[in-house]
Amino acid sequence: MTEKPFKIFVVEDSEWYNRLLVHTLSLNPDYEIKSFFNGKDLLKSLHESPDIITLDYKLPDTTGLELLTRIRDENGDIQVILISEQGDIDTVVSLLKLGAYDYITKSDDIKDRLLNTVKNIRNGIGLKKEIITLRKEIQQKYSFSNTIIGESRAIKSVHDLISKALSTNITVVISGETGTGKELVAKAIHYNSGRKDKAFVTVNVAAIPSELIESELFGHEKGAFTGATARRTGRFEEADGGTLFLDEIGEMEISLQSKLLRALQEKEIVRIGSNKPVKTDCRIVVATNKNLKEEVRKGKFREDLYYRLLGLPIELPPLRERENDVLILAGFFIGRFCAENKIPLKKLSLASQKKIISHTFPGNVRELKSIVELAVTLSDNNELEPYDILIDAADSFYEEPAGSLTLRQYEIKIIKSTLKKNNNDIRAAAEILDIGVSTIYRILKDERD
Repeated sequence: MTEKPFKIFVVEDSEWYNRLLVHTLSLNPDYEIKSFFNGKDLLKSLHESPDIITLDYKLPDTTGLELLTRIRDENGDIQVILISEQGDIDTVVSLLKLGAYDYITKSDDIKDRLLNTVKNIRNGIGLKKEIITLRKEIQQKYSFSNTIIGESRAIKSVHDLISKALSTNITVVISGETGTGKELVAKAIHYNSGRKDKAFVTVNVAAIPSELIESELFGHEKGAFTGATARRTGRFEEADGGTLFLDEIGEMEISLQSKLLRALQEKEIVRIGSNKPVKTDCRIVVATNKNLKEEVRKGKFREDLYYRLLGLPIELPPLRERENDVLILAGFFIGRFCAENKIPLKKLSLASQKKIISHTFPGNVRELKSIVELAVTLSDNNELEPYDILIDAADSFYEEPAGSLTLRQYEIKIIKSTLKKNNNDIRAAAEILDIGVSTIYRILKDERD
């Protein structure tokens, strides 16, 4: 597909100056130039949607001020550069306020100034298009069909609840076992809602030390505490206009829960070291693998915060309760992993399908993903066989007398044991063993060769 040419309209009643501007801009072969000598002819061609219009402030049939207003009303995406012999500061300010990108006086350096201004505009337009494209890609990535994959009744019920969450800003509480995809649901809600063009900000409460979580959420002023060398914006402010996702909310210290409650009720936060409240407007989505009502009964979660968060509940079913979804998901993960790593597409043999279906998957979707990715890496065939599906990685071990194993065999034994303890999560095992994910894949593949 051919890229649209970068179109510039030149509006100048002086024939000599018109030719000068057209010649200057035509030095760049990427620019498509069209010239006009009055405002009336320009308006007739405005439907062609140029990227830039260079506009003489004084024209025979109108003024640059009137024409600028008409252009902004008809197409706000067109960037206007005013060009004039006068440099009255009040005029410049008023025109910039009305939306002109720049104001250039007719002087000896107009060629360089004009080319630089056009270059800056073009770069800005390119960046804007990249952002729009990226947002579309993200929205597509987190569409329901690409995010919450499955055909089971349980997962279709989740789809229905997500749809209901999109029409309002109601707080959403996502619950479910570890590995069921709570953050994916939160992103699906955000990127399909009216807040999709604003920030999606994640805070994993369990991963942040308790002494730092308040600063993380609300920010701090310079000098608020030792080490606070500059003002820091908190996650509430970062999420303004968008969505704040509080993962593992059940792990929050009860001493901080009252401050979170106030922020939610008042829709404002106070940075550490400040007395000035800052208004925030962010949608709240929380996730937990705990029963918050039970945590309230135990005195570990504030009852008033519990009821403040009690919006739309979405409970994600464990993989073992999702009927045939396990095979649908396995096929999806295999296809994506093969594509990402430029591996010929592989599929599960019938025996492998039976092995996967018989497993309960305590690590849920996350465990399934790690298992099939490892299977694709280990397999030498187009079909994944049961021996490629390392559901219980340590089953292949047997105790060896001391000193009878080689160093590489010990490495393999340690890796497989770590995988078993972490539900075959390759990345978790790599982090624990302080080695690369590719190293684990390579060592296990070498064992098979």
